[in-house]
Amino acid sequence: MKSVPTKKTRVFGAALFAAALALPSYHSLFAEAAPEHGIVAFKYLKYQDSQPGQDRIGVNAYSVSAMTPIDGKWSINTSYTYDSVSGASPRLYDEFDTVAGASKLTEKRNAGDVSVTRYLEKGSVTIGTSYSSESDYISRGYSFQQSFLTNDNNTTFTLGGSYNNDTINAVKKGVFDKNKEVFAGLLGVTKVLTKQDIVQVNVAFSRGRGYFSDPYKENEGDIFDPRPNKREITTLMTRWNHHFDSSDGTARMGYRYYTDSYDITAHTFTAEYVQPVPYGFTITPLLRYSSQSAAYFYIPKASFDPFAADLPAKPYSYDERLSAFGAITFGIKAEKKLGTGWIADLKYEQYKQRSGWCLTGNGDSELKPFRFTSVQVGLSRQL
Repeated sequence: MKSVPTKKTRVFGAALFAAALALPSYHSLFAEAAPEHGIVAFKYLKYQDSQPGQDRIGVNAYSVSAMTPIDGKWSINTSYTYDSVSGASPRLYDEFDTVAGASKLTEKRNAGDVSVTRYLEKGSVTIGTSYSSESDYISRGYSFQQSFLTNDNNTTFTLGGSYNNDTINAVKKGVFDKNKEVFAGLLGVTKVLTKQDIVQVNVAFSRGRGYFSDPYKENEGDIFDPRPNKREITTLMTRWNHHFDSSDGTARMGYRYYTDSYDITAHTFTAEYVQPVPYGFTITPLLRYSSQSAAYFYIPKASFDPFAADLPAKPYSYDERLSAFGAITFGIKAEKKLGTGWIADLKYEQYKQRSGWCLTGNGDSELKPFRFTSVQVGLSRQL
């Protein structure tokens, strides 16, 4: 299981909205057999987001991961991530920065996870745990996943679940010993349709309770961001991979539907094309469009008045990440085989978000555009 989202996920906000829930990572259809070789990989990520006139969050993240097969029936996966976050959180609205302005962030995070997989004749079982620590945020996670292959080996069914427990102590913001629990489940099916086509459908559900407010959007005492203390999320994800024999390339298409108890509904469409080229290179361009509606308690800029005599009835939030918006991501990834067992990769992505790009057309037109760029470099070695 990957490290669970913590404060950094909230920092990225809508930029990572299209990511899957914090559930056990499910295997591909062809990963049900025990691996013959181990793998060690290193990755570095540089992330920077901004709004007009303001460079916001910068992140440098380093991770190392390893997978080791054991006795032809088991494997152990583990990873460690260190990242540093610096910059300013999103401003509410420029003219009120002195009241609810951007908070300065300087944070370091250490995260690790480990999972053990037992490979069966027709499937596999995986259990895992994760731990993430920051100065004001600690997260602990546990996961379980089981997959079943049909007799013809053309269909895989997947069942998974996870539990996360977070503790928040943003002392400088007046937040002490807050807790959050999230239970999540996953049901999935992957099927080989033809020699060229594979489809996958996953349904995931999570239920959380506890502290969901953003302390970096608050004044003392939850004045500017008192959110509900419960959140339920349901997602439906579909994928279709088609291989072209003529070019040896593969198209990867995906759609994700998201809905939650905040009344946010989101749609994400993704298209990738993986193309091997001469000299051991593989090139993968990426295009993604996502759109979400606003939370029922989001208050748009036109209604924002920090000097009003009476505050709105709780819950409410001025956080633009809970508004309606649309976003486009484009990117490209290049991989290169470097001799026996070595693979290097380089990935670039750029994300642009506008209130007017949402499918409903009901975005907060007063909000400033948001964007981020990320560059990831990786090196892996098959053992």
